[in-house]
Amino acid sequence: MIVAGALVFACAAPAGAELRTTGLFAPAELVGTASIAPAGHANVQLVPLPEKTEEHPTPSSTGFRAFARTTGADFAAFPQRTSTWVILGVGAASALLVHPADDTANAHIVGSRGVGRFFAPGKWVGSVWTQAGASIGLYFGGRYLVPEVDGQPRTNRISHLGYDLLRAQILSQAFIHSIKFAVRRDRPTGECCSFPSGHAATAFAAASVLERHLGYRAAWPTLLIATYVGVSRLHDNRHFLSDVVFGSSIGMATGWTVVGRHGRNEYALVPVPVRGGMAVALTRLPGAGRN
Repeated sequence: MIVAGALVFACAAPAGAELRTTGLFAPAELVGTASIAPAGHANVQLVPLPEKTEEHPTPSSTGFRAFARTTGADFAAFPQRTSTWVILGVGAASALLVHPADDTANAHIVGSRGVGRFFAPGKWVGSVWTQAGASIGLYFGGRYLVPEVDGQPRTNRISHLGYDLLRAQILSQAFIHSIKFAVRRDRPTGECCSFPSGHAATAFAAASVLERHLGYRAAWPTLLIATYVGVSRLHDNRHFLSDVVFGSSIGMATGWTVVGRHGRNEYALVPVPVRGGMAVALTRLPGAGRN
């Protein structure tokens, strides 16, 4: 299970890295450099670009209106991203690969009473209520408990993290429950609905968001925790292995959608007329809120 989760996570990384841009068209590594004039065009003026910003910049606003607007945009962006279909494709292929083991995998995980106690917290760690509660706590705590600086917005790293985590949970659960009621696969216990795993989706969505906020190295512990949540659902006989594998891919795809959109509406390449020719400048788009 850890190998399957790592495989999907690794396949997501290139797409995520591709989206770490601070402009609509310019890769992040080009920000802070000067545009290069083509050979033979000496009359084109070199325009310095803004200094390089952090890879995952804090948005100018995490207010309620911004939250509603960006969450709606997340749903629109989800099917338009190449990374979405790469991650879901790997997840679907992995789910098909492990499907023959659905009837036997759970029995192999069930062990002693100590094993049961080890996996018992998994259903709470990966529950929607726990994940949503932690996200809301970070969001409101960052906005209203962190001392506010006069003249500065309430947005900070803490509220930004809660903001992204909450959006990822909303997006992942919307798709999870839509698929659950469309497929209506019975759980191992005979109840509806098993496919895909909501707990796995919430855990891997959170891991994907934390990767962007904390860095790739710090993401490995969260990936292991997400894998632990998925395995706990097998131990509790609440899901089949293929449910967990595909649920994890939905979580990753939704998480990457949320964090991959940052910066896309902050900068644009704008043509600037200069004496004897034309230059291109990277400019920040106006209109961002400050609440």
